[in-house]
Amino acid sequence: MFERWFRLQAHGTTLRREVVAGLTTFAAMAYILAVNPQVLATTGMPLGALITATALASAIMTAAMGLATNYPIALAPGMGMNAFFAYTLCQAHGIPWRAALALTFLSGVCFLAATLGGIRRRLLEAIPREMKAAITGGIGLFLVFIGLQKGGLLVASPATLVTLGKVSPTSLLALGGILLCLVLSVRRVPGAVLLTLALVTLAGLAVRGPDGPLTRLPDHWLSAPASLAPTFLAFDFGYLASHAGALLPMLLTLLFVDLFDNMGTLIGVASRLGLMDEQGRLPRLGRALGADACAAMVGSTLGTSTVTSYIESAAGVEEGGRTGLTALVVSACFLLALFAAPLITMVPAVATTPALVVVGLSMAQELKALDLGDFGTAVPALLTALLMPLTFSIAEGLAFGFVAFVVARTAQGRPRDLTVTAWALAGIFLLHLVFR
Repeated sequence: MFERWFRLQAHGTTLRREVVAGLTTFAAMAYILAVNPQVLATTGMPLGALITATALASAIMTAAMGLATNYPIALAPGMGMNAFFAYTLCQAHGIPWRAALALTFLSGVCFLAATLGGIRRRLLEAIPREMKAAITGGIGLFLVFIGLQKGGLLVASPATLVTLGKVSPTSLLALGGILLCLVLSVRRVPGAVLLTLALVTLAGLAVRGPDGPLTRLPDHWLSAPASLAPTFLAFDFGYLASHAGALLPMLLTLLFVDLFDNMGTLIGVASRLGLMDEQGRLPRLGRALGADACAAMVGSTLGTSTVTSYIESAAGVEEGGRTGLTALVVSACFLLALFAAPLITMVPAVATTPALVVVGLSMAQELKALDLGDFGTAVPALLTALLMPLTFSIAEGLAFGFVAFVVARTAQGRPRDLTVTAWALAGIFLLHLVFR
């Protein structure tokens, strides 16, 4: 049956190898089950429903990707996208979380329409390679900033805006977790982020905060999944209609980040699999992008931020995963995780600091694509990356950086390098910066 569905022999793999690869991928990305709910819970969303939504959306869309494309690619709520949802949309701009879910759903609809209508190609052509790298790298720096803040390593300062926090048991535990995660990651230990999260959680039993131990053991270890009722189809489209002008740049940001993040993941994993043709094209790309677009809609319908392809899928590829069967194994693991909510809720906030910092640093590596010798390209890209954490907003960094890019290209005497789409986007972002 598996041979008929996934053509294991043709892909040079076996059932055992696919199962091992699936377990490896899940171990590498399972940290999202604890991190995503904690990030989104800062908006007022119920934690139990968030855990269920995270696990269920990941399971459904990972299975859909595996069956539609026969690629060993797993999906889950994206790191960076959840930060944009919680800290930019809901906190910085005061958008209610139900309206933010509606905006996420709408971005998925736009992504699907862009994929089917060929608009995706125009959007990709409008953004140069350096700006794409800056978007990913800037989100990574944003995650690092958030992680250091959650761990008490960075605090507010009336004199310098931010400064190092005072030494405390909590900050020392966060720092130790970051160093441990870095060591494990450098040593290429499978599931380094998840292992660190578990060890910091256990250490939290012995570390006391203002309200007692940082980690508190649950009354029971397994339970039925929490109800999705509080977040399922909890859309507020009325808010979007009444604030359409102000929310348009936010919608574009969601669309761009999802598009570039997914393309980067697909290209990275496909390259390791040897699937790219001589022109650098990926077979069944339309199906993969279609599945990713549907993922944003399914995730928001269940009650979580944008679901997207995960670069941690490469961990399973390294273990020999070659087909969609690997993705189905990951999907099954997420379904089993639905019954582990008590284990997930016992994870203290400080335990997510290493995950945010190390994943963010990994994303920031994309900045290596910048050509610092080209001042007109490097400056807008660096502004994009730096302003995301400094303004605590992915949207503001993208808007300012893209306007700067268009201005720089014009000043260089190269306005013809800019497409009509690029000029239109620059105009939208400029209006957003002026009238926000």
